[in-house]
Amino acid sequence: MKQKFMILNFKPESLDKIVLVNSILAEYEAMGYDLSLRQLYYQLVARDYIENSQRSYKRLGDLVNNGRLAGLIDWAMITDRGRSTVENSHWDSPAQIVNAAAKQFKIDKWEDQLNYIMVMVEKQALEGVLIPVCGDLDIAFTANKGYSSSSTMYAIGQELREQYYNNEKDLYVLYLGDHDPSGIDMTRDVKARLEMFSDAVVEVNRLALNWDQIEMWKPPENPAKETDSRYVAYVEQYGDSSWELDAIEPRALAALVTDAVFDLRDPDLWAEAVEREEKMRAELAAFVKNYKNGKE
Repeated sequence: MKQKFMILNFKPESLDKIVLVNSILAEYEAMGYDLSLRQLYYQLVARDYIENSQRSYKRLGDLVNNGRLAGLIDWAMITDRGRSTVENSHWDSPAQIVNAAAKQFKIDKWEDQLNYIMVMVEKQALEGVLIPVCGDLDIAFTANKGYSSSSTMYAIGQELREQYYNNEKDLYVLYLGDHDPSGIDMTRDVKARLEMFSDAVVEVNRLALNWDQIEMWKPPENPAKETDSRYVAYVEQYGDSSWELDAIEPRALAALVTDAVFDLRDPDLWAEAVEREEKMRAELAAFVKNYKNGKE
């Protein structure tokens, strides 16, 4: 929603850039995505509209902020995933919550599958891209926010232990992270700590960013951080440039996850589970209808 809070005067070139920003935001809105400011920035860089520099990123941030305040850019289309407000849900009637529950009803469609799969991503900013995908695939999602805390890794490890020993599942973690000194090392860290906390074999598949993808997609590069303790070893193998996961086209990231899950999923068992779920949801819908009729 566009809302105007201030009267601001823009140079013609700034207005042209706002039109461009809105076109990119509309493109991703049509696909069901919203973008962080960083993702929007990389889309503009990748399309050669702006340079890849900290100064350019700051200018874009200022322009987007002013464009929103002036009512020229939709407030809802750029999200800050690091900050959110939590509040209770409220309902107007018992029938309303029963109807909502019926629409949201899901069974564990992986119960009969041989594998247990979850997705982990280094950056919370990519939640808007990957949470909808994981929801459709009925798999767990975690944003690590860098090297994840021991509390988080312990909790995930205990869930994996349950799936491995009690449900006899093979365990797969699909991991996505930056291609930089720490981002590469995080894949090792995830596997080591999850196997320690679960006391099980955990297959960690690094879906992105990998060197072949950098060569294929050619995302904008940044200098690797010299202050990183892993810098020297990284430079010896990859050079002194690094690449952010945010720079990858959201549809490409969604496809990586979807394809990897399909490779690990039995399609016949999945179809049977979907059929059971739809049947149960229909039963709930009929109950809601009868409940409402009884109240009228």
